Amino acid sequence: MPAPSRHSALLTDLYELTMAAAYFEDNFHPTASFELFVRSLPPQRGFLLAAGLDQALDFLENVRFSAEDIVVLRRHPAFTRVSAAFFDYLKDFHFTGEVWAMPEGTLAFEEEPLLRVTAPIIEAQIVETFLLSTLTFQTMIASKAARVVAAAQGRAVVEFGSRRAHGPEAGVLAARAAYIGGCTGTSNVEAGQRFGIPTFGTLAHSFIMAYGDEEESFRRFESLFPDHAVLLVDTYDTLAAIETIIHAGLRPRSVRLDSGDLVELSRQVRRRLDQANLTDTRIFASGELDEFVIADLLARGAQIDAFGVGTALATSKDAPSLSGVYKLVDVDFGEGPSGRVKLSEEKATYPCRKRVFRMRQSDGNYSGDIVAHESENYPDAEPLLNCVMRQGSRLAPSPRVQEIQERARLELSHLPEPHRRLQGAARYPVRFSSELERRLEEIRTRFVQPVGKPDSG
Repeated sequence: MPAPSRHSALLTDLYELTMAAAYFEDNFHPTASFELFVRSLPPQRGFLLAAGLDQALDFLENVRFSAEDIVVLRRHPAFTRVSAAFFDYLKDFHFTGEVWAMPEGTLAFEEEPLLRVTAPIIEAQIVETFLLSTLTFQTMIASKAARVVAAAQGRAVVEFGSRRAHGPEAGVLAARAAYIGGCTGTSNVEAGQRFGIPTFGTLAHSFIMAYGDEEESFRRFESLFPDHAVLLVDTYDTLAAIETIIHAGLRPRSVRLDSGDLVELSRQVRRRLDQANLTDTRIFASGELDEFVIADLLARGAQIDAFGVGTALATSKDAPSLSGVYKLVDVDFGEGPSGRVKLSEEKATYPCRKRVFRMRQSDGNYSGDIVAHESENYPDAEPLLNCVMRQGSRLAPSPRVQEIQERARLELSHLPEPHRRLQGAARYPVRFSSELERRLEEIRTRFVQPVGKPDSG
């Protein structure tokens, strides 16, 4: 069976399609607005970096039901009572709506819309699953990468996690998101080809073991890659391998430490390399690293020049998911939008289409955000949501990933240090405008009856 297209409308949850069929059969066709946001930040996180918009817009421009997709749905037992007219509608299905979004690389915080979709309700409903999965996944990885890069204190960090990612495509997109978050590059060649991200590699223990003689494996590898050789030195004995390199007259670009006491080993390796006049040979470390391990290594004086971070980064191991949601905020039957909310305890939402404004202190650093009704304006603040798509077409080409990385770097430079801490980060101030509070209270009063007080109507 061929792999599904990245643009197949079947990349969704079944209930999106059963709701779509119910809307269609009921001739219920308002324009609807949905907003995608993260309810709360994971533990130890003081910020998020928005990522994944390019893939979201690509999907919206190209999403379709193929003839084979429609055959699959016709045969599904959930659709036995659905008319042929609905499947005829799916033959020409495409996204015709409008999208507002935060640019990739923008700092984001809990309950702030990362993206808003306004479209015929069936279209807006069907695309929910894809938008949530691609935006929250890449945002999660970009945010994790920013923390790892901060812990490295200016040293290079290479994303090494493809083999531990949750599937090949996840590995590619994790590499992209990690680069947005500040990584120097990735080991994933497809990500390099697709996005222009620098790619890096070393060699595996298997290469050294295959030759049986460590010196021979080092010689052969360096002779073929004289400008790029990163020699892995812990297959047998790390310090003995360094002596082998020195006595063989090799001059590798880097040596890689992948196990053991990285603080003590890096100090001893640096000392021996310098004594042998290999001062240009850098020390690269890998092996179950994350931001906490890296920060601890450097605090204890490790002599490491660069880090390869795999599992912890490509899976955001300590916080492997975001509480992303995609909520209906208004419907419009042609007479203007009417706000919609969810009022359930601990999961209440605010009605109406919104804007997000960012305030600055006198020194240029960010001081807080306001989530406001779309009609509101705060002239002294920066609006964060931009219109990026109308009538199903992008309004401008997506920026290069290098530009997105630079945007993220500048954004983080304006975030006060208490919000960037690896542990115990201060909560960034986000408030909802009084106009949104008023509209929420209006709807709450209309739908929620006081206990013991029956509806007089």
